[in-house]
This record gives sequence, C-alpha cells and structure tokens, in this order.
Amino acid sequence: MSTDPSLPQGQDKVAAVRSMFDAIAPRYDLLNRLLTFGMDCRWRRRSVRELRLPPGSLVFDLACGTGDLCRDLEAAEFNPVGFDLSAGMLQVAHKYRASAKLHAPLVLGDALCLPVPAESADGITCGFALRNVVDLDQLFAELARVVRPGGRVSLLEVSEPSNPIMRAGHWLYFGKVIPLIGGLLSNRSAYEYLPKSVAYLPPVPEVLELLAGHGFDAVNHTALSGGIAQLITATRRP
Repeated sequence: MSTDPSLPQGQDKVAAVRSMFDAIAPRYDLLNRLLTFGMDCRWRRRSVRELRLPPGSLVFDLACGTGDLCRDLEAAEFNPVGFDLSAGMLQVAHKYRASAKLHAPLVLGDALCLPVPAESADGITCGFALRNVVDLDQLFAELARVVRPGGRVSLLEVSEPSNPIMRAGHWLYFGKVIPLIGGLLSNRSAYEYLPKSVAYLPPVPEVLELLAGHGFDAVNHTALSGGIAQLITATRRP
C-alpha cells in the first residue's frame, strides 16, 4: 500500500475512485485508445486468451468499466458478467448494450464483495484496477471464493519498464504527457491521479506471493509492450 500522503486511503479512496471514473466515463474509451496508441486493445485480447478456458465458460469481469473486456470475452465465445463500482462507467456500457455491441449482464458492485455464490465462476478478468481497490489481499481472497477449482484468473495492470532508458521515457509520458492530454480532452485531476496510483501496487513478487497464498497455482507474470503493462494469470487450486 502506498505511503504517499497525496493519495487517498481507505473509504476516502473508494469515494475518490468512484467519483473519478464517473467523471471520465464519457471519453474513457477515446482516451484509452489515444493514450496507449491502441495497445490496450491488444493487451485485453491477450488477457482473454490467457484464460485458456473452453467456449461457454462463465467469466466475471471485475471493474468492467465501459465493457471493453466483456466485448472481447463475448468475441471469444465466453459468457461474461461485468461488475463495476462506477455508475457512470456502467451507463456508458449500457449504451453498447442498446446498440447490440454488448450482451453481458452488468452489475453495480464492489469487487471486494461480489453478490455471487462461492465457486460460481469459471474465470475472472480484471483490467487496470488492481491499484484502485482498497485492499489487494481482500480482492484475492474474493477471487479465491468465487472461482471454481481449476478455474482461471487473468489480471491486467499497468507497470513500469525495467530498462532504465524506457523507464525514464515512460515516466515522462505517463507522468507529464498523459495528464496534459487528459486535461484537454477529459478531466485533468483524474489523469494526474492515474499515473500516481501505480504507487499503490506492491512489488511484483509480493503480488504473486499474495495470490498464491490465497489458493492459486501456476501463478505467472508477463511483461507486455516492453514492460509498460503486465498480465498476471493463475489457476484456482483444486
């Protein structure tokens, strides 16, 4: 957990995250495509492939936002259900449903306390939200409760490159350029928070150990696009 005093903690963080995503929802997809040069689409498709589940599997997409991952899951012939804390994000997702571009049920709910029975999902995806939950340990405990034995999780998140030159360039772009563009096209305070929120993430070995400690095997970490994003996958222990 971050010790940066400028970042909210506890229930203040819950309120700040919900308010922020409500504010940026209308242009969230546009900014994602623009700011990642479309790489976010490839990352999401990779996340879906790494589930390695049969067609028809029931997959819960946590922090589903506007439904990007849900649409990719449907394209892969899975049966997704989207959950998100932000009513604003789900409002945009419902527009995709209205135009028949998305069919998944959408639920307003907290990923730390899902309104579903134990062992009810074949898989879980989560895109760019690990750093936004209040308690990562509680999130992984909830994944362990909800995913059936042998089921899979595929967790996509931002990262920092290990190469010093790439890391310096990434810091400049992520910390300076993104807030500038985000401020011009959406909400500057939100796009200033997003780069800072990486500080909430523990070191990768700690994240993997924490996930394994909650009953997951085959825990794997993959750096994407030179390390600017990361994918964590695991299988629920029988």
